[in-house]
Amino acid sequence: MEKDSNLPIEGAIVVVLKTKQVLMSNSEGKVIFELKGGSNIKVTHSSYLPLIIKWASLNLPENVIYLNSKLNTLDDIVVTKQHPQEIIKELVNNSIKRLNVPARLKAYSREFFKLNGNYAYFNDGLINFQLYKDQKKVKSVLLVEQNRSFGLVDDEISTDLLGYNLNVSMEKYYVFTVLRPLLDEKIRKKYNFTVKVYPLNQEYNEITASPLEGTTELLDDFKIVYDVNRKLIIEINTEVSPITLAGLKEDSSKGSKNIIRSVFKTNYRVDGENYYLISSKEEINYEINTGNETKNIEVLNNLITTNFNIQNYTYKESDVFKDKTLFNIKNSILTDYWNVSGLTPTAKELEIINEIIKSF
Repeated sequence: MEKDSNLPIEGAIVVVLKTKQVLMSNSEGKVIFELKGGSNIKVTHSSYLPLIIKWASLNLPENVIYLNSKLNTLDDIVVTKQHPQEIIKELVNNSIKRLNVPARLKAYSREFFKLNGNYAYFNDGLINFQLYKDQKKVKSVLLVEQNRSFGLVDDEISTDLLGYNLNVSMEKYYVFTVLRPLLDEKIRKKYNFTVKVYPLNQEYNEITASPLEGTTELLDDFKIVYDVNRKLIIEINTEVSPITLAGLKEDSSKGSKNIIRSVFKTNYRVDGENYYLISSKEEINYEINTGNETKNIEVLNNLITTNFNIQNYTYKESDVFKDKTLFNIKNSILTDYWNVSGLTPTAKELEIINEIIKSF
C-alpha cells in the first residue's frame, strides 16, 4: 500500500531473499507466497523507496506493507543537445549489450481470450526460457513445466489468432523490437518528443513520443523510462491512443483487422550486475471480418519472471516446446502452481477463471 494515500500499489516486485523467488503485486496490490524457513523480503518499485522486511514480522495470515513514494512534484523538462531519437538509439544499444544472455528465466504466463465480448478461453503455465545467442541474434528455447487450458473457441477463429508466441515475444523483448519504429529517421517528422525527469523517481528520465495531431496512420504513443547513470531501459509503455484510432479509416474487406485497443508494457530489473526482463503485459482488441460476419477478438497476456539464473538448463530435445502458443498443448497439472505463481489473480480475474473452468 502507498503510505500517504493508503491505495494499493500495482507492479511492486517482491523478492524472497533466501530463495530468490520473485513475485509482482496485482492491481489490488496483493501477492501470495509461502515462507518455508526464515527469509527476509525485499520490496521494490520504480516509484517508491525500497524496503526490506524482517521475516519474523510477517506473523499474520495477511500482512499489509506500506511503501514511501519517491514522488517529485516538479515537472522538470530535460534540456539536451541530443535529439530524443538519438538518446533512444543509445539506450537500445546499451541495454541490449547489458541484458544477460545466455541466461534462463523461470516464468509464469497467463492469458485471457475474449470472443465477441465474452470470456471464451483461459490459459496459464509455469515455463522456462533458455536464452542464448546464435550469430549475434538472441534466441529462446522454451520448456513447459506445467500448463492448464480451458475454454471453447469458435471453429472459424483460427488458432493462429489465439495467444502470443512466447518464444518470439521473449526474443523481441531482448532486442526491444517495439522501439524499432522510433529509430527510423523519417519518424521524426511524425512525432513530438519530450524528455523530462521521471516524476516518480529522480534517478530516472522519461521520454515520451506522441504522434502529431491529425495523423491518419496507426502509430503508437510511447513512454520510455530509463536509468540516467546506467543508460538502461527500465520500463516501456506503448498504446494506440483513442485520438489516433479516431483518425483511422475503417477497412471492411474480408480478412481485415480494425484495431480497437492496443497496449504493451515491459519492465526490466537491474540487480547488481544482472539486468533482465521482469514482466510484460500485452493487450490487443480488434475486429476481424471473416466474410460472413465481423467478430471481436480480445487477448490479454501477462508474463512475470519468478526466478533468474545465468546457468544454462540441462534438457532433452524432446522436452522443448516447439509449438506457437500454450493454447496448443495438453493440460499438465502436477501441483496448484497458480497459487504461488508470482502473479496473484484479482478477485475479478479469479471469478472469470472459475467461470471458464466450470463451463468447460
